[in-house]
Amino acid sequence: MLAIAAAIIFGLGFLLDLLNVRIAAGISGTTFMLLGLTLLALHQAGIGTAGVRNSSGGWRGRTRR
Repeated sequence: MLAIAAAIIFGLGFLLDLLNVRIAAGISGTTFMLLGLTLLALHQAGIGTAGVRNSSGGWRGRTRR
């Protein structure tokens, strides 16, 4: 989910950078790029990701034998 949000933020930042637009006091394309990188880092760290299901339909690591 965070990866999708990062892609949207990167897209907005790219458009702002192409149009050379600043929003409010200092929010530019670079700000959106840094926010997108932060969201990607959180995604890579496993925050905001869904659990992976195994072949039996249970959550990985939670199955009992």
